[in-house]
Amino acid sequence: MATETPITRQTRIRISWPASHLTAGLDDTPSTQALLKALPLTSTARTWGEEVYFDTGVSVSRETDARQVVDPGTVAFWTDGDALALPYGPTPISRGPECRLASPCNVLGRLDGDPRLLASVRDGDPVRVQLIDS
Repeated sequence: MATETPITRQTRIRISWPASHLTAGLDDTPSTQALLKALPLTSTARTWGEEVYFDTGVSVSRETDARQVVDPGTVAFWTDGDALALPYGPTPISRGPECRLASPCNVLGRLDGDPRLLASVRDGDPVRVQLIDS
């Protein structure tokens, strides 16, 4: 019987869409563990101001440290929509330049590189999320 390898802070994913891709490092959280079990996954991108989000087919509970205002490039799990939320700038409900999500989200990790690359995602684009083998 195989044993599951525990997740480490170095868990890496790749998020791809037709125009480009980004990688991210995920922390060991209950939401991360649930997401990893669903990978690889393909979904349809939605945009909301300067945020990209998409359904994951994964349902998790809101964690005690969930946050609504996050830094650009945060990988968040929107529990109300079973979706990954990837903010790179203000949303329609932001106050000033902040990244304000629709509701408090579980923080999973951070994107590598410039999160503004997400501006090339178009509403309706196919998005693929996969684990990067270490």
